Amino acid sequence: MSAVPDILPARHGHALLLAGIILVGLNLRPALSSISPVLEDIRLTLGLSAVTAGWLTTLPVFCLGLFAPLAPLLARRIGPERGILVALAVLAGGMLLRTRFGIPGLFAGTVIAGAGIGIAGVLLPGIVKRNFPAQADLMTGVYTMALCAGAALAAGFTVPLAQYFGSWRPAIASWALLAVLAALLWLPQVRHAHTLNSQAQVPARLWREPLAWQVTLFMGLQSSTAYIVFGWLPSILQARGLTPLAAGGWMSVSVMMQLITSLGGPWLARRARDQRGPIVLMLTLTAAGLFGCLYAPATQLPLWAVVLGLGQGGNFSLALSLLVLRTRNATTAAQLSGMAQGLGYTLAALGPLTIGMVREWSGSWQATGPLLALIVLGALIAGLAAGRDRKIGHD
Repeated sequence: MSAVPDILPARHGHALLLAGIILVGLNLRPALSSISPVLEDIRLTLGLSAVTAGWLTTLPVFCLGLFAPLAPLLARRIGPERGILVALAVLAGGMLLRTRFGIPGLFAGTVIAGAGIGIAGVLLPGIVKRNFPAQADLMTGVYTMALCAGAALAAGFTVPLAQYFGSWRPAIASWALLAVLAALLWLPQVRHAHTLNSQAQVPARLWREPLAWQVTLFMGLQSSTAYIVFGWLPSILQARGLTPLAAGGWMSVSVMMQLITSLGGPWLARRARDQRGPIVLMLTLTAAGLFGCLYAPATQLPLWAVVLGLGQGGNFSLALSLLVLRTRNATTAAQLSGMAQGLGYTLAALGPLTIGMVREWSGSWQATGPLLALIVLGALIAGLAAGRDRKIGHD
Protein backbone atom coordinates (compact mmCIF):
# COMPACT_ATOMS: atom_id res chain seq x y z
CA MET A 1 0.00 0.00 0.00
CA SER A 2 2.77 2.40 0.88
CA ALA A 3 4.30 2.06 -2.57
CA VAL A 4 1.36 3.74 -4.32
CA PRO A 5 1.99 7.28 -3.01
CA ASP A 6 5.65 6.94 -4.05
CA ILE A 7 4.82 5.85 -7.58
CA LEU A 8 2.22 8.51 -8.27
CA PRO A 9 4.48 11.51 -7.56
CA ALA A 10 7.21 9.93 -9.68
CA ARG A 11 4.81 9.48 -12.59
CA HIS A 12 3.46 12.98 -12.09
CA GLY A 13 6.99 14.35 -12.03
CA HIS A 14 7.92 12.57 -15.25
CA ALA A 15 4.74 13.80 -16.95
CA LEU A 16 5.51 17.36 -15.89
CA LEU A 17 9.10 17.00 -17.10
CA LEU A 18 7.87 15.60 -20.42
CA ALA A 19 5.48 18.56 -20.83
CA GLY A 20 8.33 20.93 -20.00
CA ILE A 21 10.66 19.30 -22.55
CA ILE A 22 7.99 19.58 -25.24
CA LEU A 23 7.29 23.25 -24.51
CA VAL A 24 10.98 24.11 -24.33
CA GLY A 25 11.44 22.32 -27.66
CA LEU A 26 8.63 24.39 -29.19
CA ASN A 27 10.68 27.51 -28.43
CA LEU A 28 13.96 26.50 -30.05
CA ARG A 29 13.06 27.39 -33.66
CA PRO A 30 10.49 30.27 -33.83
CA ALA A 31 13.24 32.88 -33.43
CA LEU A 32 14.78 31.48 -36.63
CA SER A 33 11.77 30.56 -38.76
CA SER A 34 9.76 33.71 -37.97
CA ILE A 35 12.23 36.00 -39.77
CA SER A 36 12.37 34.60 -43.29
CA PRO A 37 8.63 34.98 -44.14
CA VAL A 38 8.81 38.73 -43.39
CA LEU A 39 12.45 39.28 -44.37
CA GLU A 40 11.55 41.43 -47.36
CA ASP A 41 9.35 43.66 -45.19
CA ILE A 42 12.15 43.99 -42.63
CA ARG A 43 14.63 44.86 -45.38
CA LEU A 44 12.43 47.55 -46.90
CA THR A 45 11.40 49.05 -43.54
CA LEU A 46 14.94 49.39 -42.22
CA GLY A 47 16.68 50.01 -45.53
CA LEU A 48 18.87 46.93 -45.36
CA SER A 49 20.83 45.65 -48.33
CA ALA A 50 20.17 42.12 -49.51
CA VAL A 51 23.49 40.92 -48.06
CA THR A 52 22.85 42.57 -44.68
CA ALA A 53 19.35 41.11 -44.56
CA GLY A 54 20.84 37.73 -45.32
CA TRP A 55 22.91 37.97 -42.14
CA LEU A 56 19.66 37.90 -40.18
CA THR A 57 19.16 34.32 -41.38
CA THR A 58 22.77 33.33 -40.67
CA LEU A 59 23.62 35.10 -37.43
CA PRO A 60 21.30 33.02 -35.20
CA VAL A 61 22.92 29.80 -36.43
CA PHE A 62 26.40 31.15 -35.72
CA CYS A 63 25.17 31.99 -32.23
CA LEU A 64 23.95 28.43 -31.66
CA GLY A 65 27.52 27.24 -32.07
CA LEU A 66 29.18 30.23 -30.43
CA PHE A 67 27.19 30.02 -27.19
CA ALA A 68 26.88 26.22 -26.96
CA PRO A 69 30.06 25.99 -24.79
CA LEU A 70 28.29 28.09 -22.13
CA ALA A 71 25.80 25.28 -21.57
CA PRO A 72 28.16 22.87 -19.76
CA LEU A 73 29.46 25.76 -17.64
CA LEU A 74 25.90 26.52 -16.53
CA ALA A 75 25.30 22.82 -15.91
CA ARG A 76 28.29 22.76 -13.59
CA ARG A 77 27.44 25.91 -11.68
CA ILE A 78 23.66 25.94 -11.42
CA GLY A 79 22.49 22.65 -12.94
CA PRO A 80 20.96 21.96 -16.38
CA GLU A 81 17.42 22.63 -15.14
CA ARG A 82 18.24 26.14 -13.98
CA GLY A 83 20.38 26.59 -17.08
CA ILE A 84 17.35 25.97 -19.30
CA LEU A 85 15.31 28.47 -17.29
CA VAL A 86 18.03 31.08 -17.82
CA ALA A 87 18.14 30.22 -21.54
CA LEU A 88 14.37 30.73 -21.88
CA ALA A 89 14.61 34.13 -20.21
CA VAL A 90 17.46 35.13 -22.51
CA LEU A 91 15.51 33.89 -25.53
CA ALA A 92 12.39 35.88 -24.63
CA GLY A 93 14.44 39.03 -24.02
CA GLY A 94 16.25 38.67 -27.33
CA MET A 95 13.04 38.23 -29.33
CA LEU A 96 11.58 41.37 -27.76
CA LEU A 97 14.77 43.37 -28.34
CA ARG A 98 14.67 42.56 -32.06
CA THR A 99 11.70 44.90 -32.44
CA ARG A 100 13.25 47.88 -30.64
CA PHE A 101 16.02 50.41 -31.35
CA GLY A 102 16.11 49.92 -35.12
CA ILE A 103 18.91 48.01 -36.81
CA PRO A 104 21.16 47.75 -33.68
CA GLY A 105 18.30 46.26 -31.66
CA LEU A 106 17.38 43.88 -34.46
CA PHE A 107 20.85 42.40 -34.68
CA ALA A 108 21.58 42.50 -30.93
CA GLY A 109 18.29 40.77 -30.20
CA THR A 110 19.07 38.15 -32.83
CA VAL A 111 22.39 37.39 -31.14
CA ILE A 112 20.80 37.18 -27.69
CA ALA A 113 17.97 34.94 -28.91
CA GLY A 114 20.51 32.68 -30.61
CA ALA A 115 22.44 32.44 -27.35
CA GLY A 116 19.35 31.24 -25.49
CA ILE A 117 18.59 28.63 -28.14
CA GLY A 118 22.19 27.39 -28.22
CA ILE A 119 22.31 26.88 -24.45
CA ALA A 120 18.95 25.12 -24.14
CA GLY A 121 19.61 22.92 -27.17
CA VAL A 122 22.79 21.52 -25.62
CA LEU A 123 21.33 20.94 -22.16
CA LEU A 124 18.14 19.09 -23.14
CA PRO A 125 19.70 15.89 -24.63
CA GLY A 126 21.58 15.23 -21.38
CA ILE A 127 18.38 15.63 -19.37
CA VAL A 128 16.58 13.22 -21.72
CA LYS A 129 19.39 10.65 -21.40
CA ARG A 130 19.43 10.97 -17.59
CA ASN A 131 15.69 10.93 -16.89
CA PHE A 132 14.45 8.61 -19.65
CA PRO A 133 17.33 6.16 -20.24
CA ALA A 134 15.09 3.30 -21.38
CA GLN A 135 13.03 5.51 -23.73
CA ALA A 136 15.80 7.81 -24.97
CA ASP A 137 15.04 7.17 -28.66
CA LEU A 138 11.30 7.81 -28.22
CA MET A 139 11.93 10.91 -26.15
CA THR A 140 14.39 12.20 -28.74
CA GLY A 141 11.64 11.84 -31.34
CA VAL A 142 9.13 13.67 -29.16
CA TYR A 143 11.61 16.48 -28.52
CA THR A 144 12.38 16.74 -32.24
CA MET A 145 8.66 16.85 -33.04
CA ALA A 146 8.35 19.80 -30.68
CA LEU A 147 11.20 21.60 -32.47
CA CYS A 148 9.52 21.03 -35.83
CA ALA A 149 6.12 22.12 -34.56
CA GLY A 150 7.56 25.36 -33.19
CA ALA A 151 9.31 26.08 -36.48
CA ALA A 152 6.15 25.34 -38.45
CA LEU A 153 3.98 27.56 -36.27
CA ALA A 154 6.32 30.51 -36.65
CA ALA A 155 6.73 29.99 -40.39
CA GLY A 156 3.01 29.72 -40.99
CA PHE A 157 1.61 32.36 -38.65
CA THR A 158 4.15 35.20 -38.73
CA VAL A 159 2.82 36.67 -41.99
CA PRO A 160 -0.85 36.50 -40.87
CA LEU A 161 0.17 38.10 -37.56
CA ALA A 162 2.01 40.85 -39.44
CA GLN A 163 -1.08 41.45 -41.58
CA TYR A 164 -3.28 41.53 -38.47
CA PHE A 165 -1.06 43.96 -36.56
CA GLY A 166 -0.08 45.93 -39.65
CA SER A 167 3.65 45.48 -38.97
CA TRP A 168 6.29 42.77 -38.78
CA ARG A 169 7.50 44.01 -35.37
CA PRO A 170 4.64 42.76 -33.14
CA ALA A 171 4.44 39.64 -35.30
CA ILE A 172 7.96 38.47 -34.45
CA ALA A 173 7.79 39.83 -30.89
CA SER A 174 4.70 37.72 -30.15
CA TRP A 175 6.79 34.55 -30.12
CA ALA A 176 8.42 35.74 -26.90
CA LEU A 177 5.14 34.87 -25.14
CA LEU A 178 5.73 31.21 -25.95
CA ALA A 179 9.12 31.37 -24.22
CA VAL A 180 7.55 32.96 -21.13
CA LEU A 181 4.94 30.19 -21.01
CA ALA A 182 7.65 27.54 -21.27
CA ALA A 183 9.61 29.16 -18.44
CA LEU A 184 6.56 29.05 -16.18
CA LEU A 185 5.98 25.37 -16.92
CA TRP A 186 9.66 24.62 -16.40
CA LEU A 187 9.81 26.23 -12.94
CA PRO A 188 8.99 22.98 -11.03
CA GLN A 189 12.11 21.36 -12.49
CA VAL A 190 14.31 24.00 -10.88
CA ARG A 191 13.42 22.67 -7.42
CA HIS A 192 15.06 19.35 -8.33
CA ALA A 193 18.06 20.77 -10.13
CA HIS A 194 21.22 18.69 -10.45
CA THR A 195 24.72 20.00 -10.93
CA LEU A 196 27.00 18.01 -13.21
CA ASN A 197 30.61 18.88 -12.49
CA SER A 198 31.97 16.61 -15.20
CA GLN A 199 30.09 18.61 -17.83
CA ALA A 200 32.25 21.68 -17.26
CA GLN A 201 33.96 21.17 -20.63
CA VAL A 202 34.29 18.72 -23.45
CA PRO A 203 37.07 16.37 -22.26
CA ALA A 204 40.27 16.07 -24.27
CA ARG A 205 39.60 12.41 -25.03
CA LEU A 206 36.43 13.35 -26.90
CA TRP A 207 38.36 15.62 -29.25
CA ARG A 208 40.54 12.60 -30.12
CA GLU A 209 37.57 10.33 -30.89
CA PRO A 210 36.97 9.94 -34.67
CA LEU A 211 33.39 8.90 -33.92
CA ALA A 212 32.75 12.16 -32.06
CA TRP A 213 33.97 14.13 -35.08
CA GLN A 214 31.82 12.05 -37.43
CA VAL A 215 28.72 12.75 -35.34
CA THR A 216 29.67 16.43 -35.23
CA LEU A 217 30.09 16.67 -39.00
CA PHE A 218 26.79 14.93 -39.62
CA MET A 219 25.08 17.25 -37.15
CA GLY A 220 26.58 20.32 -38.80
CA LEU A 221 26.03 19.41 -42.44
CA GLN A 222 22.46 18.17 -42.08
CA SER A 223 21.71 21.25 -39.97
CA SER A 224 23.13 23.40 -42.74
CA THR A 225 20.40 22.23 -45.11
CA ALA A 226 17.79 22.88 -42.42
CA TYR A 227 18.91 26.46 -41.82
CA ILE A 228 19.14 27.11 -45.55
CA VAL A 229 15.46 26.15 -45.68
CA PHE A 230 14.59 28.28 -42.63
CA GLY A 231 16.45 31.25 -44.07
CA TRP A 232 15.80 31.09 -47.78
CA LEU A 233 12.95 28.73 -48.75
CA PRO A 234 10.27 31.46 -48.66
CA SER A 235 12.47 33.64 -50.88
CA ILE A 236 13.06 30.72 -53.25
CA LEU A 237 9.35 30.01 -53.46
CA GLN A 238 8.54 33.68 -54.01
CA ALA A 239 11.07 33.75 -56.84
CA ARG A 240 9.22 30.77 -58.32
CA GLY A 241 6.03 32.85 -58.39
CA LEU A 242 4.33 32.34 -55.00
CA THR A 243 3.01 35.21 -52.88
CA PRO A 244 4.68 35.88 -49.50
CA LEU A 245 1.68 34.39 -47.69
CA ALA A 246 1.71 31.26 -49.85
CA ALA A 247 5.49 30.91 -49.57
CA GLY A 248 5.34 31.11 -45.78
CA GLY A 249 2.43 28.69 -45.79
CA TRP A 250 4.25 26.08 -47.84
CA MET A 251 7.34 26.44 -45.71
CA SER A 252 5.09 25.79 -42.71
CA VAL A 253 3.65 22.71 -44.43
CA SER A 254 7.16 21.48 -45.20
CA VAL A 255 8.22 21.87 -41.57
CA MET A 256 5.00 20.24 -40.38
CA MET A 257 5.88 17.19 -42.47
CA GLN A 258 8.98 16.90 -40.33
CA LEU A 259 6.73 15.83 -37.45
CA ILE A 260 6.20 12.47 -39.17
CA THR A 261 9.83 11.52 -39.62
CA SER A 262 11.07 13.28 -36.48
CA LEU A 263 9.30 10.54 -34.52
CA GLY A 264 9.81 7.81 -37.11
CA GLY A 265 13.53 8.51 -37.51
CA PRO A 266 14.52 7.49 -33.96
CA TRP A 267 12.16 4.50 -34.20
CA LEU A 268 13.99 3.32 -37.32
CA ALA A 269 17.34 4.13 -35.73
CA ARG A 270 16.64 1.93 -32.72
CA ARG A 271 15.29 -1.02 -34.69
CA ALA A 272 17.80 -1.08 -37.53
CA ARG A 273 21.07 -2.98 -37.14
CA ASP A 274 22.74 0.41 -37.32
CA GLN A 275 21.69 3.88 -38.47
CA ARG A 276 23.25 4.00 -41.94
CA GLY A 277 20.13 2.89 -43.81
CA PRO A 278 17.81 5.49 -42.24
CA ILE A 279 20.45 8.20 -42.80
CA VAL A 280 20.69 7.37 -46.53
CA LEU A 281 16.89 7.36 -46.84
CA MET A 282 16.40 10.74 -45.16
CA LEU A 283 19.23 12.45 -47.04
CA THR A 284 17.84 11.13 -50.33
CA LEU A 285 14.45 12.65 -49.53
CA THR A 286 16.14 15.92 -48.54
CA ALA A 287 18.11 16.13 -51.78
CA ALA A 288 15.03 15.34 -53.86
CA GLY A 289 13.02 18.02 -52.05
CA LEU A 290 15.70 20.68 -52.39
CA PHE A 291 16.23 20.14 -56.09
CA GLY A 292 12.50 19.85 -56.68
CA CYS A 293 11.95 23.27 -55.10
CA LEU A 294 14.74 24.73 -57.26
CA TYR A 295 14.15 23.11 -60.63
CA ALA A 296 10.77 21.33 -60.85
CA PRO A 297 7.76 23.02 -62.50
CA ALA A 298 6.06 25.52 -60.22
CA THR A 299 2.91 23.41 -60.12
CA GLN A 300 4.90 20.66 -58.35
CA LEU A 301 6.29 22.87 -55.57
CA PRO A 302 3.80 21.61 -52.93
CA LEU A 303 4.89 18.00 -53.59
CA TRP A 304 8.59 18.78 -53.26
CA ALA A 305 8.04 20.90 -50.15
CA VAL A 306 6.42 17.86 -48.53
CA VAL A 307 9.27 15.55 -49.61
CA LEU A 308 11.81 18.05 -48.29
CA GLY A 309 10.09 18.21 -44.91
CA LEU A 310 10.00 14.43 -44.58
CA GLY A 311 13.72 14.19 -45.25
CA GLN A 312 14.77 17.01 -42.95
CA GLY A 313 12.68 15.85 -40.01
CA GLY A 314 14.38 12.47 -40.19
CA ASN A 315 17.84 14.00 -40.59
CA PHE A 316 17.60 16.08 -37.44
CA SER A 317 16.01 13.40 -35.29
CA LEU A 318 18.69 10.92 -36.39
CA ALA A 319 21.42 13.43 -35.58
CA LEU A 320 19.99 13.89 -32.08
CA SER A 321 19.57 10.12 -31.70
CA LEU A 322 23.26 9.63 -32.45
CA LEU A 323 24.11 11.81 -29.44
CA VAL A 324 22.32 9.21 -27.31
CA LEU A 325 23.05 6.00 -29.22
CA ARG A 326 26.79 6.63 -29.55
CA THR A 327 27.28 7.25 -25.80
CA ARG A 328 26.92 5.14 -22.65
CA ASN A 329 25.79 7.65 -20.05
CA ALA A 330 24.17 11.05 -19.55
CA THR A 331 27.44 12.87 -18.89
CA THR A 332 29.08 11.71 -22.10
CA ALA A 333 25.86 12.42 -24.02
CA ALA A 334 25.90 16.00 -22.73
CA GLN A 335 29.58 16.40 -23.59
CA LEU A 336 29.08 15.02 -27.10
CA SER A 337 26.03 17.26 -27.44
CA GLY A 338 28.16 20.28 -26.57
CA MET A 339 30.81 19.33 -29.11
CA ALA A 340 28.40 18.33 -31.89
CA GLN A 341 26.15 21.33 -31.51
CA GLY A 342 28.89 23.85 -30.71
CA LEU A 343 31.06 23.02 -33.72
CA GLY A 344 28.23 21.63 -35.82
CA TYR A 345 26.10 24.76 -35.72
CA THR A 346 29.10 26.95 -36.48
CA LEU A 347 29.65 24.83 -39.58
CA ALA A 348 25.91 24.89 -40.33
CA ALA A 349 25.87 28.70 -40.37
CA LEU A 350 28.15 28.72 -43.39
CA GLY A 351 25.38 27.10 -45.44
CA PRO A 352 22.77 29.88 -45.49
CA LEU A 353 25.51 32.53 -45.62
CA THR A 354 27.18 30.97 -48.68
CA ILE A 355 23.88 30.23 -50.40
CA GLY A 356 22.87 33.88 -49.97
CA MET A 357 26.20 35.04 -51.42
CA VAL A 358 25.90 32.72 -54.43
CA ARG A 359 22.38 34.00 -55.03
CA GLU A 360 23.59 37.62 -54.78
CA TRP A 361 26.49 37.08 -57.16
CA SER A 362 24.63 34.99 -59.72
CA GLY A 363 21.19 36.56 -59.52
CA SER A 364 19.61 33.12 -59.60
CA TRP A 365 18.55 30.61 -56.96
CA GLN A 366 19.13 27.79 -59.45
CA ALA A 367 22.85 28.57 -59.34
CA THR A 368 22.94 27.38 -55.72
CA GLY A 369 22.17 23.78 -56.74
CA PRO A 370 25.81 22.54 -56.97
CA LEU A 371 26.60 23.92 -53.51
CA LEU A 372 23.52 22.21 -52.07
CA ALA A 373 24.64 18.96 -53.68
CA LEU A 374 28.06 19.23 -52.01
CA ILE A 375 26.50 19.85 -48.59
CA VAL A 376 24.21 16.83 -48.90
CA LEU A 377 27.09 14.66 -50.14
CA GLY A 378 29.23 15.71 -47.17
CA ALA A 379 26.38 14.89 -44.80
CA LEU A 380 26.05 11.46 -46.42
CA ILE A 381 29.75 10.65 -46.01
CA ALA A 382 29.76 11.77 -42.36
CA GLY A 383 26.45 10.01 -41.67
CA LEU A 384 27.62 6.68 -43.06
CA ALA A 385 30.61 6.82 -40.70
CA ALA A 386 28.65 8.02 -37.66
CA GLY A 387 25.81 5.58 -38.29
CA ARG A 388 27.86 2.47 -37.59
CA ASP A 389 27.01 0.57 -34.40
CA ARG A 390 29.71 1.83 -32.04
CA LYS A 391 29.92 3.79 -28.78
CA ILE A 392 32.22 6.27 -27.11
CA GLY A 393 32.60 7.06 -23.42
CA HIS A 394 32.82 4.82 -20.36
CA ASP A 395 30.28 3.44 -17.90
